[in-house]
Amino acid sequence: MELVTNKTLEKLKYDLVRDGYISYDDIEKAEELASSQNVNIGQILIKSGLITEEKLLKFLESKLHIPYVDLKDYTLDTKCLSYISFNDARKYKIIPLFKIENVLTVAMADPLDLFAIDKIVEQTGCDIEPVVSAESLVLKKIEEYYESGSSVGQIKIEDNETKFDWQEELHNDVLSDEHIQILIRSILKQAILNNVHEMFFEHVPNGLNVNFRKDAQIVNTGQIPSVLVVPFISKLKTLSALDANVCELPQLGKLVFKVDDIVLTASISAFPTINGERISLKIYKPPKKLKELNLSDSQINSIKNELESPGITLVCGSSLSGKTHIIYSILSEIADGSKNIMTIEAISKYNLEGVNQCELNENIGFNTDKAMRFIEFQSPDIIYFESITSKEGLDYFSSLVFKNKVLITEFPADNMADLIKKLSYIDFEMFKPLISCIVFVHNPQNIEVFDKSDLKRFTGIT
Repeated sequence: MELVTNKTLEKLKYDLVRDGYISYDDIEKAEELASSQNVNIGQILIKSGLITEEKLLKFLESKLHIPYVDLKDYTLDTKCLSYISFNDARKYKIIPLFKIENVLTVAMADPLDLFAIDKIVEQTGCDIEPVVSAESLVLKKIEEYYESGSSVGQIKIEDNETKFDWQEELHNDVLSDEHIQILIRSILKQAILNNVHEMFFEHVPNGLNVNFRKDAQIVNTGQIPSVLVVPFISKLKTLSALDANVCELPQLGKLVFKVDDIVLTASISAFPTINGERISLKIYKPPKKLKELNLSDSQINSIKNELESPGITLVCGSSLSGKTHIIYSILSEIADGSKNIMTIEAISKYNLEGVNQCELNENIGFNTDKAMRFIEFQSPDIIYFESITSKEGLDYFSSLVFKNKVLITEFPADNMADLIKKLSYIDFEMFKPLISCIVFVHNPQNIEVFDKSDLKRFTGIT
């Protein structure tokens, strides 16, 4: 996998030291972390609090003599979006602002990325005038302005549209890239209409089964014929930033698409089987404010109060009950800038403002073990671990409470009896007494919150 860099900062990083912004030791530590996490050094410098984003951007402006543009309230010329594709915009963190005669002005997080500029020049035939902008705002504007999401296309759902069937798109005899995208869009649309959050694509002798998981049951919704299987899987993997040429190894990716005006995220897992790749897709809806969920004011206050002191907040529920959605809502609610909130996730579902999110990447060796070894150097106050998969990880996670950390994690359980039974295992002997709050998601309409005083009633837990 290509190493993520910022060519501008790689060239100017020692100028930061010479100009007294940061120390040489800080630069070396930031480089090591950037390499281990496969992010650019600028992200590490900002997230570590070594320099503010505004100060860094002003520094780049003065050194490069390239104007800095604050995109927060900027309205760009939508006619220029056609010059740069969504995929290239995301890949190079670049977005077109306006065009005067043959000069296209673009906002870039990395204005010295000459490869990106050359590619855009070649594609557009225009002269390119770069301005420097905050990476987070460039990505936010890309999601805001590019209607097509990750080229899946806009999904429109009409009122009272209940009898939609994606298989109707199979009647189209044209085998084209556009037809494949329409087919993907139609399957996603039916999933949303049926309130389905997980689906599987499985090889069978005559094609590819499209299965939805509904109420813990797997339901076959139809079959993609053999002639479309290869282009369908290839397109789905490409849209999810997976390598379409690799089918012998597991891959994990992310698909971003729009339903009406709502941006949704789906995690994509490709896994090799003897019959061919099995593709699993899970759809995540944007997090809501806690008040918009089925939580009372007292429940919200209980959650917030318990997150003020060291301890473990356990968000429990069955598969697809909405545990991740609740956690994202909690993180969004408490991210007021007063504490360093960090996450360790296989896939970040949504970008949360004020939260330092971290994606694992097994391809470069950045796994849970390495994340655990390095995360303490970031001085986090609150940490969300998506899942704990080993006894060593569980013990390390528990030990952080004694270092005054607030921890949040998910825990699968069908009901309270199931939870108590699982926590009774000896592996949880150290973990269990450190639980300060349990949020049990029975379903989106039924959420229970147990604080420390409530937990005393459950002798199997405390």
